[in-house]
Amino acid sequence: EAVAAEWMLEFACCCLCRHFGEGGAAEFRRWRDVAQALIDGLSKIPTHQKKMVYLCQLLIRIEKGKSLECCFENDERISPLESALSFWTLLEREEIKLEKLHEDIHRLIQIQIIAVHMENGYFKEAAEVLERLFTDSETDKPLRVKLATVIKSKDPYVPLLQTFSYNLLISKIKSYIELFMKENETNFLIQAATKQVESKGLGATALQNKTVNVTENHKWNLKTKQRFVLSIILLRDMLGQMQNCCLNVDFSLVWMYINCLLGLNSLQNVEKHGDALAFGRRRQRWTYKEDLALKSGIREFGVGNWAKILVHGDFNNRTSVMLKDRWRTLCRIN
Repeated sequence: EAVAAEWMLEFACCCLCRHFGEGGAAEFRRWRDVAQALIDGLSKIPTHQKKMVYLCQLLIRIEKGKSLECCFENDERISPLESALSFWTLLEREEIKLEKLHEDIHRLIQIQIIAVHMENGYFKEAAEVLERLFTDSETDKPLRVKLATVIKSKDPYVPLLQTFSYNLLISKIKSYIELFMKENETNFLIQAATKQVESKGLGATALQNKTVNVTENHKWNLKTKQRFVLSIILLRDMLGQMQNCCLNVDFSLVWMYINCLLGLNSLQNVEKHGDALAFGRRRQRWTYKEDLALKSGIREFGVGNWAKILVHGDFNNRTSVMLKDRWRTLCRIN
C-alpha cells in the first residue's frame, strides 16, 4: 500500500506540473487535493521523493500566492508565498547545478511577497515581512534596501515590482518544472510501470506509437509521453490497493482523471482488443443519469471534445472512448 501511495504521489505531482500556470485552474485544484492528501498520508517522506514533495508544496502555495486570506502555516502572518519560499529553500538544498535559476526564483518570490502585500494595501505588514525575509548578510543588503524604499513609497506599481512581476515568477517556475520533468523521466515509476506492462504480455514496444492527448502548449518529448502511458496502466492496477490506504482521497475522481488526463483516445486500439488489455474493468450498463450528463456535455462542449465532457460530467468510471461509443449508440437509437 505504501508503494502504491508513492507511485500515485508521483503521478499527481506530474499532473500538478502539467496544469501549473496553464489556465487549467479546476484541473490543478483537483490534483492539488489528491497530492496533498497523499502527502499528508505519508508517515515520512521517502528519500527519493523529497524533491517531488517539496515541488508539490511549492506549486500549491504559488497557485494561492495572491490570496493573503489563505494560510498554510500555524502562524497566520505567513502568506502563501512566504510559505512557498521555505519549500523553495528546501529544493535549493537538494540540488546545486541550477544555481542561477535558483537565485532568480528565490529573488522573485521575495519581491512578490512584498508586492502582494502592497497591492492589498498592507504596507505595515509588508515592512514586517521584509524584516523576516532578510538577514544582515551583505549579499541581501542591496535588495533589502531597494524593497524598503519601495514600501515607504506605498506605490505597488513602481518599476522594480513591475519588472520582477508575478507572471515572470510563474514563467521561471515553469522553466524549472521542465528541467525537473526531464530529469525524472527515467526514475523508479517508469521502470516499475514498464515491468508491470511486460508482465501483462503487452510489452513497452506496443506503446511506442501511442500519442498522449496533450495540448500544444505542453512541450513534452515523446519519452515523457510514453512514460505517462505506461504509468496509467500501472496506476489502474494499483488503485484497488490504494483504496485500502487510510487516505482521504476521492478515488473515483482519481480514476476519472487518470483516464482523461491522457485522453484515452490514445489507447483506443488497446481498449478495443481483448479483455486482457481492458485494465480489469467489467462492462457496465449506461444509466439514464450518465446519458443526460453525456448529452449535456455535448451541448456545452460539442461532439468530439470527449475529454472535456468526461471531466465535467458525472460518469461512473468511463473513458473518453466510452463516451464516444455511447454517443454513436444514442445517435443510432434516436
